[in-house]
Amino acid sequence: MRCRRRVTRASRSSAGTDAPVRLPSLTGLRWFAAFAVFGFHIRYAPELSADPGLASVLDVLFGPGAAGVPFFFILSGLVLTWSARPGDRPGAFWRRRAARILPVHVVMWTGVFTVLAVRRIAEPGPALTGLVLIQAWIPDQAYYFGVNTPAWSLSCEMAFYAAFPLMLPLLRRVPANRLSLVAAGAFAAIWLVPVVSLAMPRDIAYWFVWVFPAARVFEFLLGMSLALLIREGRWRGPGLVPSAALVAAAYLAQPYMWERWAWVAWMSGPLALLVAAAASADVEGRRSLLRTPVLIRLGELSFAFYLCHHPVIRFGARLLRGATPSVPMLVAVAAGMLLLAVGLAWSLYHLVERPLEKRLSGRRRATGPERETNRPYDRDRDPAPATSSSESPPHGSDG
Repeated sequence: MRCRRRVTRASRSSAGTDAPVRLPSLTGLRWFAAFAVFGFHIRYAPELSADPGLASVLDVLFGPGAAGVPFFFILSGLVLTWSARPGDRPGAFWRRRAARILPVHVVMWTGVFTVLAVRRIAEPGPALTGLVLIQAWIPDQAYYFGVNTPAWSLSCEMAFYAAFPLMLPLLRRVPANRLSLVAAGAFAAIWLVPVVSLAMPRDIAYWFVWVFPAARVFEFLLGMSLALLIREGRWRGPGLVPSAALVAAAYLAQPYMWERWAWVAWMSGPLALLVAAAASADVEGRRSLLRTPVLIRLGELSFAFYLCHHPVIRFGARLLRGATPSVPMLVAVAAGMLLLAVGLAWSLYHLVERPLEKRLSGRRRATGPERETNRPYDRDRDPAPATSSSESPPHGSDG
């Protein structure tokens, strides 16, 4: 009963006039998800995984790394719901969301598009849809992975943001004792989507399961349901250590799953448990190694890192074409790419993301209700989201 009362008091502060309880463990988790996606793209860069032995090791470590994307979608739903306050107007909410993700997106889009234009391989249609973040609605890989590949997930996030002011009031009307049914329904829908895709050609099925915002919204809904369950003191899931162990086991087993379930469904349950466990640990004041300053700092950089890491790998790997580097050299190059991406993310965070978000959101000092997906925690600003998170296909093509 003690735990439940603690959760209820914390949730009341998030629903009332007080600032919502912060969830720093989720910020730490964001870094691990972004790093997994980075490793996934390293694995599928031909120039960096040409050695069969190294490719085998990368397969084990990062083959399932695309699971970072469903993590971000679940996280987005949970944190936006957790931090939302009654009376927040849709227009103000959408303005903050745009201020949150568009500055870094536009800067990265401009940089990648410039390189592609110089090389004369930029296509106007994919470029324009990518800029305005509607590319995920188009079942053509040239579009949804066009220009800066990871931005396709921002296209999904924009759809979630558009629907959130409509979804949340409906979800709040669900009696507390039935919220678990909503979570179970969202989870079941995630597993049903790949079955529906059996009626489609593989390329369309891949888009439908992995990219299509209307199919990915169930992960977002699952996260929303978890937030309300925690707020109402009705979450009874495993703790951080068992949840992390389950995620690790599912991660290693993912390559043996049926491909279409492996894309999203297989990891969604363990990831949802881990996200809920981390949030509950923060709400109940339990110890969490995810709250260490280094992880929180890396988590704060994760949105910018997510959007800049793929161009670093994509264009950097081209320098190796025609060469036959040794395995130690390939590892050194990959490590250098990681450091370069982190450095670029640091610059984007301090020079673009933070100052422009503050200015465009219309507040000099953040007091608003949410800081979502890609930043559920910030020491000196209000709670709000991301990633989004994004990446390229679970089994190959680099867009």
